[in-house]
Amino acid sequence: MIAIFTVLFAFPCGFFFRSRLAGNTAYAIAYLWAFTFQSVYLILNFLHHDPGAAFDDGKFPLSYGIVALAIFAVGFGLVALGHRVGRGRRDRRQESARSSLTGTSASAVSGNTAASANVAG
Repeated sequence: MIAIFTVLFAFPCGFFFRSRLAGNTAYAIAYLWAFTFQSVYLILNFLHHDPGAAFDDGKFPLSYGIVALAIFAVGFGLVALGHRVGRGRRDRRQESARSSLTGTSASAVSGNTAASANVAG
């Protein structure tokens, strides 16, 4: 459940939030809700003595914690990737909006025009 949730939710958190901190916080809060829900489900399954329970009787589930931590870390990587992709999209949109407001092309905004090349040459 938490792996599916991470794949579906982490990248959009980074993509749609302008601030990486906001994206990480939103992902962490949502992940921790899903982790708690999943843990309670697994514990209740164990308490009802289901033969297919995820936990062994009398054994601390360290591997469950390690896998959950790894999934959590991968989610932060997906948030960072989403933020990087979203930032590139926002930068291109701002440059296009800036050039349409001034009536100049992107090369004119950056100072790379034919007139400046003739003056410098």
